[in-house]
Amino acid sequence: MKQFLIYNLLRFVMLLTSLVIVIGVWSLLADEVPFLWALIIAFVLSGVTSWFLLAPQRQALALVLEERAGRASERFEEYKAQGDED
Repeated sequence: MKQFLIYNLLRFVMLLTSLVIVIGVWSLLADEVPFLWALIIAFVLSGVTSWFLLAPQRQALALVLEERAGRASERFEEYKAQGDED
């Protein structure tokens, strides 16, 4: 759960940072900044940068989820085996 919160918090911070950068650059170039377009560009920008910068956190999250899925699968097989014995 810790890795999930860390990864998503970092993604949110990257989105906000990208939004501030996009709005800042756009306001230097134009008088009016359409927020929806700035948000769309910020989403794309943060998605691309997070793909490269957050790879270690994403891998740590994937390992935790894989371990959790393995444990759940083992428990399911144990319950299934117990049901077969009855």
